[in-house]
Amino acid sequence: MKVAIIQFPGSNCESESIYAVRRAGMEPVEFLWNQEHDELKNFDGYFIVGGFSYEDRSRSGIIASLDPLLTALKAENEKGKPILGVCNGAQILVESGIVPGLADYAVGHHTKDFGVVAGMALAVNKRVKDGRVLGTGFYNSWSNVQLSAPSERSAFTRHMKPGEFINIPVAHGEGRFTMPDELLAELIVKNQTVFRYCDDRGEISSEFPVNPNGSMHNLAAVCNAAGNAMAMMPHPERTPNGQAIFTSMREYVEKEKTITMKNVTDNFRPTVMEISEYKPEPNSTELVIGLIITDNEAGTVKNTLRRLNIDAEITKYIHWEISADDPATIVASPACRDELFNSNKEKIVQLGSTAPVACGDRGTMESTNALQNDNTAYLLVRYREDFVGQSKQYVLENRLGVSGVKKITKGTLWKISAPSDRIEEIVSKVISSRILFNQFSQGCFKYI
Repeated sequence: MKVAIIQFPGSNCESESIYAVRRAGMEPVEFLWNQEHDELKNFDGYFIVGGFSYEDRSRSGIIASLDPLLTALKAENEKGKPILGVCNGAQILVESGIVPGLADYAVGHHTKDFGVVAGMALAVNKRVKDGRVLGTGFYNSWSNVQLSAPSERSAFTRHMKPGEFINIPVAHGEGRFTMPDELLAELIVKNQTVFRYCDDRGEISSEFPVNPNGSMHNLAAVCNAAGNAMAMMPHPERTPNGQAIFTSMREYVEKEKTITMKNVTDNFRPTVMEISEYKPEPNSTELVIGLIITDNEAGTVKNTLRRLNIDAEITKYIHWEISADDPATIVASPACRDELFNSNKEKIVQLGSTAPVACGDRGTMESTNALQNDNTAYLLVRYREDFVGQSKQYVLENRLGVSGVKKITKGTLWKISAPSDRIEEIVSKVISSRILFNQFSQGCFKYI
């Protein structure tokens, strides 16, 4: 009984994953992203391990989810073989659409009005207690996760009882399940909300530290409609406490012959997010930052698009919008500059008609009229909850003594370049690929 331990560049949990599978009486076999994908059919099950595939470039899990390996894995999924994704593996399953399992793996498609449809996202952590955000980003601790579905509901829960909980590690920065309320309601009805965070008495509380990341419905793991694939953010493989998940997987392989693949629902249709034109806040200024050093993230996005037969040049900028009583003075201050960009590896970029900013002696400025070219387009992507911008504002006001700042918003500005007679088509395909944003954790704007 062989289980493929699937790894991408940046995966780092293969050792404990191998041990957990072996302890359950199965044979773990390391399977790298660049092996012959046709070999996947020779395995009885699959485990996409945790880590930081492709350094989480663009966002966690998206680059790996667009790898041709996932196409082959979907074929095995449709045979009913068990697929477990833990931590980064869970992010990959969600971005690929294997979980939650909407019709035709619906995670995104493009409409004539620049609309994108998606199912769910694993957003940046948000640790909330008494209505206050105590912290965001990476969190490493132990949490209780409770089985909140019938034991036979998934391939990974057969050796647990409903209401039973296990104490296992959490170690992630983007583990907050986020989705439309309508989809969550469907998942609850269909018992796909497999594991939920709980306290030491088995009580569900949305407060930190019981809920370590602010996940909707305290979700720690979600399965697909058929129950053979599960996306789980905590790490059951790192402790014997989680071993029931792997012995359940073995029993499923031994006893289950075939399953009927089905969609989450025929009623739920993901909503379309329109990509509107970016409009800065009144009384604000913009700061666009480019890299002096090689931008590996933009290079990875470009290479991934090329593999999808989308031939475009990609440039990435950091975009800051600073709202203040006197935004120009704020931006020109050394404290602001030192906090918002590193002049040793970054530079201020003047794009087209954006308002000029004073450089002073902090870094260099590059000026370009690229916004006016027929062969370029810009998309501004922002997290719907901009914790980085909030943090920068706090530091400027409370640690560096910069007064008058009303709001700081961070975004990523993607420049897409292609032949002028194909630019609209190329931009359409880039949006369709979902590589730049997930609509449930991020917003996207046409930057003109």
